[in-house]
Formats: sequence, C-alpha cells, structure tokens
Amino acid sequence: MIALLIAAALVAALILPVPVPHPADSADPADPAEAGWTAPLSTRGRYIVDAQGRRFKLRSGNWHGASGTWTGSGDPADDANHHAGENSGRIPLGLDRAPLDDIVGGFRSIGLNSVRLPFSDEMLTDARPVTDAAVAANPRLRGMTPLQVYDQVVAALTGAGLAVILNNHTTTTRWCCGVDGNERWNTSQSARTWEENWLSVVRRYRDNPRVVGADLYNEVRRSVWDDPNWGLGDDHDWFAASQRLGDRILREANPDLLIIVEGINWTGIPVDGFPHGRPTLRPVRSLSHTLVRSGKLVYSAHFYDYTGPNHSGATGIGETSDPRYRDLSVAQLGDVLQRDAFFVGAETGRHFTAPVWISEFGVDGNAAPDTKQRTWFAAFTDYLIAADADFAYWPVVGSAENRDVNGWALLFWDRAGRRSGPYDGADWRAEAWTRLVTSTGRSGYVEPAPRWSMLSPDHGDFVASLRMRDRPDWDPGARKAACPDGQRLIGLSHTGNRGLCTDTTAGDLWSASGDHVVVTDERYVSTDWARGYTKLQCPPRSFLIGYAVRGAAVSSGLCAVSTAALTGDGRTVWFDRSDNRPAGEPGGDFADGHYKGQCGDAEYAAGIAYTGRLGSARTPDALYCTYLPRANVQPATP
Repeated sequence: MIALLIAAALVAALILPVPVPHPADSADPADPAEAGWTAPLSTRGRYIVDAQGRRFKLRSGNWHGASGTWTGSGDPADDANHHAGENSGRIPLGLDRAPLDDIVGGFRSIGLNSVRLPFSDEMLTDARPVTDAAVAANPRLRGMTPLQVYDQVVAALTGAGLAVILNNHTTTTRWCCGVDGNERWNTSQSARTWEENWLSVVRRYRDNPRVVGADLYNEVRRSVWDDPNWGLGDDHDWFAASQRLGDRILREANPDLLIIVEGINWTGIPVDGFPHGRPTLRPVRSLSHTLVRSGKLVYSAHFYDYTGPNHSGATGIGETSDPRYRDLSVAQLGDVLQRDAFFVGAETGRHFTAPVWISEFGVDGNAAPDTKQRTWFAAFTDYLIAADADFAYWPVVGSAENRDVNGWALLFWDRAGRRSGPYDGADWRAEAWTRLVTSTGRSGYVEPAPRWSMLSPDHGDFVASLRMRDRPDWDPGARKAACPDGQRLIGLSHTGNRGLCTDTTAGDLWSASGDHVVVTDERYVSTDWARGYTKLQCPPRSFLIGYAVRGAAVSSGLCAVSTAALTGDGRTVWFDRSDNRPAGEPGGDFADGHYKGQCGDAEYAAGIAYTGRLGSARTPDALYCTYLPRANVQPATP
C-alpha cells in the first residue's frame, strides 16, 4: 500500500506544478515544534509523545563535526586532510563562519524541531582548547575545550526550543564510517569505558529536560576480522551491549531519556561470492529489547542512495555487483524498507513494536537532473511521508565555498556569515524537503497502547523489573527473567527459555510494596490442573511476573502479590507439542522456532507445569491461566 501511495505521489509531482513555500510559513500548526511541547519524551506504540501524551514527530537534522571530520591520515591541522576539505575543528561544523544563534535559527527556518548531535568518546577527555580559527564567528568560545563548546551548543539548541538527541558517533575523533577503528562500541576501547563515558554524558545534561535521547552508537559494522551480531552473547553482541547500556542509563543516570538503538549496519566481506549485507533492523523481529523502563525504546536505521541492502556503498575496492538503493524501483524500494526497518512501527501489538527513527538519510545537492540520485530522493521522502516516519537529515550544515564539491548539506554559510540553501532557488531538493517537513500525519493526543515485552535469558539474567533488581538474588545460580514493573508474564516457550510480558486489559495489580513470592515446589497447588506433571503455582492472590531456569529446565516461578483477588478457577494451556496461543497471536512470535503457550489478554498466568520423566528436560509444558472475578473480565476462549 505504501509503495502505491509513493507511486501516486510521484505521478502527481510530475503532472502538477508544486509551489515551494518556506517551511516556517507553512508548518502544521499542530506541530509540537510550533505549538510548544513538554519534556520528557516517551513512546506509545509506534509514536513518540511528550509528557502530555501529544505526538512529537522527530523532524530532525544532524549537526556533525564534534565526532570529527579528519580522514585519519595526514596532518589534522591541514584542511585538505578532512572530509571534503571541511575542517570542523573537533566541534560542530560552522562555528568559524556564523554565530551559534544564527545557525540554530537556520535549523528552525527549515522546519526542524530536533537535532541529532554527534560526539566522539575522545571528545569527552580532549583537554586541548579549540583553535581561535575554529570559533572565529563565536569569540566567546575561544579557549574552550571541545566538550565545553559542545555544552554551549546544547544550551543554544535547547534554549531555542529544539530537542537534542546525543549521538555517540565514533570512539576517536575522526570521520566515519569505514574500517577505521570505530566499527563497534568496543573496537578501540573497552565496553566498560564506553558505558562509563555514556553515563558521564547523560549526567552532564540531566538537568536539561530538552536533551531527550541517547543514540547509543553509530553504524555498528564489521571490522577487518570480525562481524557484530545480534544475540550470540559474545563481545561482539550489539543486542546485549545496547540492552545493558540502555538499562544502565535509565537506572543510574536519567530515567527520562529515550534510548535509541540503531540496527546493525554491515556484516560480511563486500566481495561477490562471499556472504555480506546490511541486516539493519531485521533481527529485531525475533529478538527485541525490553528496557527496565517501558516506553523509552526507539529503533533507528540509516538509508542513502549509494548504499544498498547488500551493497556497502563503495566504489572500486569493496564494490560488489549488488544493487544500490537508487537502483531499485519504487515498489522494490518500498518492499526493502518495510522488510528491513519500517515493519517495527507498522506491525502494532508486537513485542518489537516501537517508533522507528530514520536518523540518517540525505543526498548530494549537486546531483544532475534526471539522475538516479534525484529519483531516489523523491521516492524516499515520499515513503517517509506515507509512513508518517520520524527522520533526521544528514548533514544540515556545510561550507558555501565548498558547495560545488560537497553539496550534501541543507544550509551553507560562507566566511562572511551569509546563509544559503535550500530556498535560494539553486537547490532542487527544496520541493521534496518542503513536502516532508510540512506533511500532515498523526498529531495531538495519542492513546496509551498495550505493551508487549520479550524476556530472553539466553545467556544470563534478563531481569527487566527495577523492583526485583533492588532485591536480593531470588534464585542463586539460575538464569532469571522478570517482566518490567507494571507488566505480567503471559506467555512462555516450551524450549528456548523465552517469555512474553504484557500490561493488556486487566492492568497492573502488583502491590505497591512490591511483595513477591518465589515458588520452587507444589505447596501452593490448589487443584490438579496438569495431572502427572510437576506444578509451580503461585499462592492465592498472586500471579507470575517472572521465572528462572537452569540450562533448559524450569527452576522457579516468581509471583507478585496482587492488590485484588484472582479467581480460584483457571484453565490449563498446553504447549508441549504445538503452539497454544490466542487468535492473532498477540505480542508476536516471541520464540521463533519453538512451541509457545500464552494466556488470554485478560488473564493472569499463575502456574507453570513441567515433567522430569525420561526424555524430558523439565522445560515448560503448560501454563495455568486465571482471571479477575469481575463481570467485565472473562477468561479467553480456549
């Protein structure tokens, strides 16, 4: 359907003359950037919302430079050794040409409401003052370190009402992205250093509510010898690393931030005949994050015309015969975008459902007429419009004198501080950009959406409950899994140790005191609901919020004491020989390739059954599902 909408939009664009108004003169009055918004931000289903529950669509731009523009060879003081000859001076680009407030005003003039602000880990400890030349248009910044300049930039952006997303772009201060020592969060530093650096940055801006997000690492990709992975449990496991850091930020530094996780950007050797490709967000379908604070996760992805689903973007060395995105038809492009990223937001009511932010896309403003670059940019922006997607253009700021060589930016400043683009009559992108930033989509209040969360104690504990993290170890030596506070366990897999949590229908009944019971035997069994099987049943007036395993075997059940009485009646859901789930499989496939059992949306899981007989591994075989004894809350139909 989206592909059809894009095609129709392209036809209309070819037939009808389209005026190119200035976004500041035509912005949707419902846009939070124009009407005012209240921090902090959180998520409801596929949407980002402000503190009042109103949609806050990220219309963002990337202001690069603080993560470095040096190409990695030659003297860093020589502009020729910087990307496209543009030397940022280790700070956001353009401060040598225009006053800080003028640059920020330029962002607002083209319809942005937020800025992705890259930094490097090296920047955090770089004690060298920036050069006077790097801040020639901002003399008050002279003598400051790069981090101190970054502070001033954050203050100016947020002071103008813009939201800021902090982005750990590189480890060392240099241009990204290749085989450059910055491929993973831990390629050139330890994972511990990466985490501690992030905690220090988040704490630094904790008192600024318009600093709204932490974009954990940019374009995780293959190094010379090794690929990153999603869920293998080793030092290259981007899923595990981002899960751990996201939890630490929310628990130890700032509970209000959005945690933004980009998919894997590249794996394999870019040579025809060898496996290679761009996984992007595809792994999320079978293994998604569950943070200790619900409503804080955003996924992100990058798309450029010269790259492709299996094309590295290289020309010459590293180039393969795979198509680039610009080589795809409109329908093919739509299918690939949906498969690789946009399904995360489009498929509602799944464990992976979350906002998707296209945190980088862009095109060369010097692309000639009737080229694939121009066709791709029109198709891609139309897709963003049809999908009502959050986005961030790369880059916003460029050098006017260098525009003929590097025309990617939307705004250019010359050495006299004069601004140009994209509405100076010389930029063919103006029409598509205006359609994008002024497009109408979902706005206003967004109703809370039911949450579905995956538990994956594949390689260790997966305790998403803040309450339980603050309690003593409830099953020493076992791998433990617990739902986020406010959710309950509703599904288990027969093998694979996966669980599914939700807050649907019946709501959170866990007592405010956080009282809980660990069940390891049959002392609370009220009726023989799984004859011949060992049953771990919660006591009366309690329900399951977690479990523990040893190897594949059930070790214990974790029960929350309820604020309301649950019925003594229940039903048994067997899943030892096939899936047994409600119609439509709410929550999605939380254990791909394994049998799964799940209680109804209005039910509470109160027991787990297993057997130790010959040929069994004491894995979960059945759930005992109960419900609130109220007329409007009935058990699901088996």
